[in-house]
Amino acid sequence: MEYLERRVALVDERLEALIEEVEPDALSERLSHVVLAGGKRVRPAVTVLACEAVGGDPDEAVEFAVGVELVHNASLVVDDIIDRSDVRRGTPSAWAEYGYGPAIVASDGLLGEAFALFSADERAMRIVAEALVELGEGEATELVDRPASEPEYMTLARRKTGALFRAAAELGAVAGGADPFVVESFGDYAERVGVAFQIRDDVLDATADAEALGKPTGQDEQMDRPSVVQVTGLSPEEANARAREQSDEALAALSATELDETAAMGYLRDLAEFVVVRER
Repeated sequence: MEYLERRVALVDERLEALIEEVEPDALSERLSHVVLAGGKRVRPAVTVLACEAVGGDPDEAVEFAVGVELVHNASLVVDDIIDRSDVRRGTPSAWAEYGYGPAIVASDGLLGEAFALFSADERAMRIVAEALVELGEGEATELVDRPASEPEYMTLARRKTGALFRAAAELGAVAGGADPFVVESFGDYAERVGVAFQIRDDVLDATADAEALGKPTGQDEQMDRPSVVQVTGLSPEEANARAREQSDEALAALSATELDETAAMGYLRDLAEFVVVRER
């Protein structure tokens, strides 16, 4: 675990330094509240690990990893406004702490800082722009074009969650100098992990204890949101099985790269297993 913690620490250190430099101080405080209040750092970890797995130096991936985490947090700020969720990671959500206007400005600020990090690399800009298009389509689908079947739900999960996971892995592979086939394979892996993550998230919302989860539960039903349980009628056990199928396909995509089995590759495999059984 120390191996992974060191890599996440690289991301956290850069996040703290970047946010400290943001002006004005009020915006810096709000970005700090959103980004530094906790979080699993799963996406930036994927970026750094993907870079290492293809033979790159983890330091080369830190800027992209930080950018991915900023984009993710920007989306969470908006999600909490839409859902009227007043808790995030056990602390007040941005809108609950500062109000709607300042929260939206904070989301914009996070995106601006992220794209400043990606702007030096044309490939990175393309990868993240494509992910944001998918993310926007996913948010719109959730609000106004609700899925009514399992295939439609899977498309939503791919757009809403899988797309940014894909970007995280592809950015890491690009930072590590991987060839296009490997970049694509890592993207496929991460997209599947993201879909499994979303399915499990939906199951936890329906079944977990709010205190243990660190955020309100039952939100999907309360908000009439199209979760895997709401849309498909699958039992939690059946939904978890769908997540396991996605995990298996993610592992197959990693194997297709035929890269050496390194510590980084091992952690990526572990992640595909973990997202199916996580309790938070």
